Amino acid sequence: MSITILTEKELRACVGLDAEAKEAVAEGFRGLGRGTAVMPPILRLDLHEANGEMDVKTAYVPGLDSFALKVSTGFFDNHRLGLPSLSGMMTLISARTGRVEAVLLDNGYLTDVRTALAGAIAAEVLARPDAAVTGVLGSGLQARLQLQALTLVRPLSRALVWGRDPAKAEACARELSLSLGIPVAASASAEAVCAEADILVTTTPAKQPILQGAWLRPGMHVTAMGSDAEEKNEVAPDALARADRLVVDRVGQCARLGELHHALAAGAVTEAQAVELGEILVGKAEGRRGPEEITLCDLTGTGVQDTAIALFAHRRALAQGFGTTIEG
Repeated sequence: MSITILTEKELRACVGLDAEAKEAVAEGFRGLGRGTAVMPPILRLDLHEANGEMDVKTAYVPGLDSFALKVSTGFFDNHRLGLPSLSGMMTLISARTGRVEAVLLDNGYLTDVRTALAGAIAAEVLARPDAAVTGVLGSGLQARLQLQALTLVRPLSRALVWGRDPAKAEACARELSLSLGIPVAASASAEAVCAEADILVTTTPAKQPILQGAWLRPGMHVTAMGSDAEEKNEVAPDALARADRLVVDRVGQCARLGELHHALAAGAVTEAQAVELGEILVGKAEGRRGPEEITLCDLTGTGVQDTAIALFAHRRALAQGFGTTIEG
């Protein structure tokens, strides 16, 4: 049995934030929207003494030759050791035989990519067509990737960044100004970002809300992607209640792990108010219905995204001659 091994260096060389990769992730969401994808609940392990966590995600989409099994870790004190917070790997398994086809040693890179692309997909169907000012709460890697991905779907004119560490926020803003070619400024507060942003993205592992409902403005779109565990909470429940359109990647998963979880516990919203992003993509539900609506999308990260990006990365890597084949 032949198994292809792909390294992080190889995957970075052939997979990035582009339209083709975005379409691959969108097709994964469509599988959920059609109701054909098979996606079990996330397996989670928390290591509280290390401020760490591990998630195991998978999904099968009928019609695809393979599915992915992903192990993803987040150890949020790693910055003290000079290490990234996130890591992990993906395994591609044949949907016909169950044999391992490839191991993608991405160290969390593909998760970063598919997460940023999911934010772009959400903004594509929920943000106003003329949305030009973006705000990001958070100043880490995902803040940078989310802004870069948004340029695929909206002609951004400028951006604002806020982080708990002003020095990191300033550095993030400088880097993004150079890489994106638009003015990017660090803001003094999260509220100040909200006062100007047409599209707002929250990208932190916060356990107390950093976004309040009173700060939301008519016509604004919010993508919340940092909350993927029961104790994480970036968005106050009243913000979900204020949204005219509440969208999630998976209702059951968000009710357990996402911002929806906290809003349900507070009695601010009901599950019936939430529609899934995949349902919008396949035409089962509406996205933005008017220019004055406040839209909010709660993204917790799904197994179909992982299967979609792993298959895409495998195909592109082989087409470009990457990978080492071993006999298993």
